[in-house]
Amino acid sequence: MALVGRRDGRNFGYGRQLSYAGRQALEDLFAGGHFATVKAHSDRWQAFVRWCRSEDGPGYNDARQINRQTLLDYVAYLRQQIQQGDLCIATAQNRLSSVNRTLAALRGDQNVRIISPSHTLGQQRSTIRARAPDGQDQHQVHRLLQVLVEQKHERVAAIIMLARTTGMRLREAILADLPRLHREAESFGQINIQDGTKGGRAGASAPRWVMANEAVKAALQLVRQASPTGSCNLLARDESYAIFLHQTVLPARETLHAHGLKGFHEVRAAYACERYEQLTGHAAPVNGGHCYRMDRDLDQQARQQISLELGHNRIDVVSAYIGGRT
Repeated sequence: MALVGRRDGRNFGYGRQLSYAGRQALEDLFAGGHFATVKAHSDRWQAFVRWCRSEDGPGYNDARQINRQTLLDYVAYLRQQIQQGDLCIATAQNRLSSVNRTLAALRGDQNVRIISPSHTLGQQRSTIRARAPDGQDQHQVHRLLQVLVEQKHERVAAIIMLARTTGMRLREAILADLPRLHREAESFGQINIQDGTKGGRAGASAPRWVMANEAVKAALQLVRQASPTGSCNLLARDESYAIFLHQTVLPARETLHAHGLKGFHEVRAAYACERYEQLTGHAAPVNGGHCYRMDRDLDQQARQQISLELGHNRIDVVSAYIGGRT
């Protein structure tokens, strides 16, 4: 048996780490057999654990802390991933089912679970942004950056600058090769976002060039100053990505919320709206623009370009950032 302590202990007696505990409880549940099933559930459980430790999650490392509200927050996160085109609904449903199964194995009961993953995910599902993103007001963003620096959150401020000026994801901003980007900006007037990107989308086969205007160059200069000594990105040389999220990014979320920014993804959407206006001369649909009615080809071209810059390569996903065709 893999139970390492009392059932009422940390992670219900399955050890100190949430990720390890889930796998061990599953192995107990299936009595050491059904290896493929255990691995499938365990892999999806790991995705849940990564969310728990991310800037979107609650920061838990003990299954005893997980309640139904935690699961509902995870459902909301999965819905957002679906909306952004980063996750298909079948994968999201499978992840919820595996979280249900793993929690039941850990707890020894089914008191904390999502009753119907497919029904729960289906509620309020939308792939078109209807609310203007936070972070479009440059004065609001500038004030937030000032406060973050005052609170010694320079690296979090750096993430926001990169997301707002280049459309980078959170992970991409943290892992960006800053010296390389600086060289590209100075030599080519554009930068190629390659580090921390979605699987299979990096390298010469998936170039992702973004224009490096003066705002981008200024942001890169400030971000390099925030980078720890001896590092080429925003992580210290002895610091893992997960630790940085938990110890540095998570504590800054309250400041973001206090200054009207729901999350890091909002500034990425703000970038997309700004790029749409630059490319078409019209406000993004979510901001009241109607370019599609006047010039459908121009709207299509802009969406295609923004899709490439955001690293999706799927034009339909752009509606989750800038709104639908109106």
